[in-house]
Amino acid sequence: MKPRILFLGLAAVAAAVTVTAVALAKGGPGMMGPESRTSVLSFLGYYDGHKDTFLAPDTSSRTEAKMDHNNFSAKLAASIKTSEEIYLFSGKAATGQLPVFSSEPGEKTYTPLWREEIVTWKAGATPSLIVSDTQVDALKKKGMITVRETSTVLNCPIVKVGKGGSS
Repeated sequence: MKPRILFLGLAAVAAAVTVTAVALAKGGPGMMGPESRTSVLSFLGYYDGHKDTFLAPDTSSRTEAKMDHNNFSAKLAASIKTSEEIYLFSGKAATGQLPVFSSEPGEKTYTPLWREEIVTWKAGATPSLIVSDTQVDALKKKGMITVRETSTVLNCPIVKVGKGGSS
């Protein structure tokens, strides 16, 4: 092989490697560079007295998907029997009330799939801050709240487990 052709071939390979490396560094095909990242909204919810951070990208409710600007997935509904409870509050509620989860990562029952249960304070009851599913059960048993099961399943992975008190 002539030295000039060999040099041109090696130069072409070097150029291709350089272009590929630059493309990958900038978030090219199959890679996540800074330009390809998007902001994902995160939310807070209570579990056993502390706040966890979660995402809420998908729902089995077409109406909620439009209202909340997230993804509709009819197939999520098929997991209703294996999902855990997420308690959402309707009507009057205590200041600072957040959704309440029935489990979190690290527990045997954790799943990122949650069945919506709507909590409403009964007339005459004074809302207090609910920070655990145990409180939900106790208040329901005392007749202070109603809990309405829905057929909506949410994909809400908990991405950060909080520690300590309810703040």
